[in-house]
Amino acid sequence: MPVPAVTADEVVTVLHAQWTPLVRLATLLVDDQEAARDLVQDCYEAVLRLRPEVGDEDHLVAYLRRAVVNRARSALRRRGIVLRYLAKLRPHSAPPADRDLLTAEAHRELLGALDRLPPRQREVLVLRYYCELGEAEIARTLGIPPGTVKSTAHRALAALRRRMKDGTHEL
Repeated sequence: MPVPAVTADEVVTVLHAQWTPLVRLATLLVDDQEAARDLVQDCYEAVLRLRPEVGDEDHLVAYLRRAVVNRARSALRRRGIVLRYLAKLRPHSAPPADRDLLTAEAHRELLGALDRLPPRQREVLVLRYYCELGEAEIARTLGIPPGTVKSTAHRALAALRRRMKDGTHEL
């Protein structure tokens, strides 16, 4: 029996309920709240336009999380290309000053160490600790086996502990 496509009303309901958690997820992945909002908005627009056959509301939420993660990956790839190009033009550009003003020292250090993790490790930790998802939900969101979620989280946490302990923050 085919799974029914989502309705516009279901998408709007999920939009209201999941907007903040999805923006939070995207912000942690792309480190830019405005870009995160745009990213989540693009995901909702795509879901409204495409009406995927995802079944119930829980599957729709998982589908949206996965869409946010995928779009964040794409945004980071584009950002990397732009930053490499700009680095050639301005080899000694400084990081934005407002980030230091807006966050506490320990939080900045953690975010810095998190930013230096490989993308998959960062995604697993963000979904686990910031979005409070279980291993099965993370696996479904990222399209990987639950065992991979466990091993990736273990390696990521070990790397974060090492870097936070010795103060190098280089992963």
